[in-house]
Amino acid sequence: MRQVTFAAIAIGVALGCYRLSGALDETQRAIQFGIPGVLLVAGVWIAFRVVNYPPFADFLIAVEAEMNKVSWPTRSELFKASGVVLVTIFLLAAVLAVYDVAWAYIFTKIGIIPGAVEEELVSLAEWWSRLG
Repeated sequence: MRQVTFAAIAIGVALGCYRLSGALDETQRAIQFGIPGVLLVAGVWIAFRVVNYPPFADFLIAVEAEMNKVSWPTRSELFKASGVVLVTIFLLAAVLAVYDVAWAYIFTKIGIIPGAVEEELVSLAEWWSRLG
């Protein structure tokens, strides 16, 4: 776990240094590659020190022990649970869309929102007819 954490931090530092080198002045190669290089070395050293810091290392060891206790779902359970989540998301999106159109219609009728909600309803009806 510590090696994976170190690798993840080091990769993050390396990507940041790469982006920094692209943002620096290209005419001065020493600045373009020197500053990110120094930051890369410092970042990797700090990542190594942090991962080997005893309280942090103990935390990572405890995380690994807890991850070994996790009961992972089977493939079929994973597909069923993902299907439930997707259906729920789409149903909630539909409910929120209905609420949005209803409140927009009400607010337009009482004069709070200027505009034509009828056009939105027509476009929504056209979209719904294309689905069916």
